[in-house]
Amino acid sequence: QVQVVESGGGLVQPGGSLRLSCAVSGSIFSIRAMGWYRQTPGKQREYVAGMPSGGSTNYADSVKGRFTISRDNAKNTVYLQMNSLKPEDTAVYYCNVLLGTSNYWGQGTQVTVSS
Repeated sequence: QVQVVESGGGLVQPGGSLRLSCAVSGSIFSIRAMGWYRQTPGKQREYVAGMPSGGSTNYADSVKGRFTISRDNAKNTVYLQMNSLKPEDTAVYYCNVLLGTSNYWGQGTQVTVSS
């Protein structure tokens, strides 16, 4: 069984920063990719950033230059450093892990950007 647990969300003022963490535990054989998505009420979940096992990174245009994804393979943990946050970044952020051919999701962590 695989567990995916996010942490690090919260309330921050516009222009502020937060760092999200996502730890994967359980029956892990091969993590092919890890990434972050976000969702607001009434909208579809959208891609934010991703990191395949090869180490490359990908970002949605809306977060390029502001967000940075990184990964600690020894800890099976992926991070999302979010800087220069905007009110439109407010959402529930979900961690996604691709193990073999199976996708696993965390429970989500709320990020609210407001003054």
